[in-house]
Amino acid sequence: MSEPVTVSFAKHTAAPKGVVVILTDESLAFGAATQKLVKGADAALTRAFDAERYKGKAWTGLDLLAPAGLDAPRLIVLSVGKAKELKSADFLKLGGLVAGKLPASAREATLVLDLPGAKISADDAAEVALGIALRSYGFDRYKTRKKDEAERGALAVTLLVADEPAAKRAYGAKAAVADGVILARDLVNEPPNVLDPPEFARRAEALKKVGVEVEVLDDADLARLGMRALLGVGQGSIKESRVVVMQWRGGAKSEAPVAFIGKGVTFDTGGISIKPAAGMEDMKGDMGGAACVTGLMHALAARKAKVNAVGVIGVVENMPDGAAQRPGDIVTSLSGQTIEIINTDAEGRLVLADVLWYAKERFKPKFMIDLATLTGAILVALGSDHAGLFSNDDQLAERIAKAGQETGEKVWRLPLGPEYDKLIDSKFADMKNSGGRNAGSITAAQFLKRFVDTTPWAHLDVAGTAMSSPASDINKSWGSGWGVRLLNQLVKDNYEG
Repeated sequence: MSEPVTVSFAKHTAAPKGVVVILTDESLAFGAATQKLVKGADAALTRAFDAERYKGKAWTGLDLLAPAGLDAPRLIVLSVGKAKELKSADFLKLGGLVAGKLPASAREATLVLDLPGAKISADDAAEVALGIALRSYGFDRYKTRKKDEAERGALAVTLLVADEPAAKRAYGAKAAVADGVILARDLVNEPPNVLDPPEFARRAEALKKVGVEVEVLDDADLARLGMRALLGVGQGSIKESRVVVMQWRGGAKSEAPVAFIGKGVTFDTGGISIKPAAGMEDMKGDMGGAACVTGLMHALAARKAKVNAVGVIGVVENMPDGAAQRPGDIVTSLSGQTIEIINTDAEGRLVLADVLWYAKERFKPKFMIDLATLTGAILVALGSDHAGLFSNDDQLAERIAKAGQETGEKVWRLPLGPEYDKLIDSKFADMKNSGGRNAGSITAAQFLKRFVDTTPWAHLDVAGTAMSSPASDINKSWGSGWGVRLLNQLVKDNYEG
């Protein structure tokens, strides 16, 4: 992982350091604090605007090297368009754009958070800082670097704001979320020879530092419990499987927890139903759901969320050796229901089946939300802009969708129903693990629904959003950390206090 950015706050009157970034609107006007700061560089700015025919179009910028009249190596002007119409998501985007415009050689930068005719609140400033932190992330742990690059150190960005103490307080919670997203990204980006199931469990145990209770179940524990569906997926690997249980107790002692379940296939060959070689290297990201749950639990604990939350992840490796399960095998899940294996590449639902049942029975949660890079079919249906949402509870689904709109981590609800259930009925067992090509994402969700009973439940198919997702204003990484901000917002809006 590249050196992290450090974000701090100071008053509008503080002296800027390093590269200076100022904001304008579509009229090329500046706020009062900015006018004072760049007073000596007015002529240079006017010449630059004229020379570049710069009109202040939203989200465009202008870069001035060593501007006359300002003691700064570089001055960057960035327009937000209609300043009075900015929303929370726009400030997050603004932070990402600022980080993206800073030169790679910069070690210090100052952003003047000031606009004409528009107030920038402490929460807005915190969103900008979050955007900067997320955009600045890079995963280069396994690249060899020149000595001067290694010694360059972290980028320090100072945000000049109207209310420094309030901005610092607001960013405290946002920083916890940023750390959770970055943890999830790191996990997804790690190579599979490093991040195997035991190592994933060790990484999750590090959450004890922020107050999360962590319990790791190994193969022997899982066999005693009867998680034969999950163990069947991992039996072809020399690496043992793990289930990791993470608990954050931030609510009342008697309050039922909210539960988050993650699929964690650290590498998926497809097993005996082996995948094509082309693109198989991407299957190191088949644990994006478990990565999100781990990052979310970090975020909730680090910001001291007033909620009882449980995260349970099933972590396995799906390999095709002589001990691997075969198409035609029948396994008995923790619930007692039997499953005929039609395709060993439909493995994630087997992992989730046992973990969902375990979480339901042990914790009696208010709801369960599972996240999984479950089906290629969701990419065909929704691409990489939305995650697929399936639910047995309308209120929970609506709350997730609302949180998605607020954070920009969007979901799209797809149907469930008995007609789809028939596609996974088996001649030889209670069900089969694949209903075939048609409605592939729906039949996968219908399979999971058989392991939740009446507990309010939602399934998020994140195959298109958790890994290899398109670059955005706040993410240039292969692993996106998708879902941490969404579910943190869901908890914050509906289940705290």
